[in-house]
Amino acid sequence: MSGFKFIVFSLLLFVGGWYGWRHFNSQDAISKPIRYVKIEGAFQYTSKDKLKEVLTPEMKRGFYHADMDAIHHQIMSLPLVEKADVKRVWPDAVHIKITEQKPIVRWGDNALLNKQGDVLVPDNIADFKNLPLITGPNGQEKKLLEIMKGVYIVLKDKSMQLAEFHVNDRRAWRIKLASGLEMQLGGKAPLENMQRFLKTMDLIGKAQVEMMVSVDTRYPNGYAVTWKPDTPEIDWKAVAEQNKILEKTNPAPRVGTGNDNT
Repeated sequence: MSGFKFIVFSLLLFVGGWYGWRHFNSQDAISKPIRYVKIEGAFQYTSKDKLKEVLTPEMKRGFYHADMDAIHHQIMSLPLVEKADVKRVWPDAVHIKITEQKPIVRWGDNALLNKQGDVLVPDNIADFKNLPLITGPNGQEKKLLEIMKGVYIVLKDKSMQLAEFHVNDRRAWRIKLASGLEMQLGGKAPLENMQRFLKTMDLIGKAQVEMMVSVDTRYPNGYAVTWKPDTPEIDWKAVAEQNKILEKTNPAPRVGTGNDNT
């Protein structure tokens, strides 16, 4: 008996492709064997070996007896599979088309979110460490994702990259940039607090901002800065005067969420 033999034709990650296997003379197949299984899709997270593992039991039952619904269920049980189409193709084949989820951020320690804010649980979260991180109260995934998108755009306009967005149980915000700079934004008007800092950033210059370790904006008329060692002193009086001029010329809009500073 030759058993259930798999032949891999091709697999193109990221851009699409297909692979298949051929079944030769299996005595396990009842009546008419399945000789070909064709799988199509853009595979970034679903491994060939995992697919073979979940599909082999049904394929061994043969062309007439393999349960297409069971095959579909097994495929959909795999992490990060969004949808699957399974059909029998006469005389001896099964055609499967798989669409994977597209995670865009990490959610907490072990999960991901797609662009709709749906929670996804991968086999290995370490494979996604390059994605931005969101943490916050359970059940707020969709809302926080939309807020993060807005924060991301505001920072991107300043050539800054958002790496982490945290919201605690008191709705206070904290963000971290790819550069390592952390910002405490509080729970009262956090967007306004961030905008106030970004406006001042234009006055003190990019080089000085790069010397900052953290910024606490939870003050009504300013913010506290923790600096890297040996940072040159800034003339804050001159910065404040320039800031007053800008406020008179371009008053910032009142934007706020939450109830208190934290």
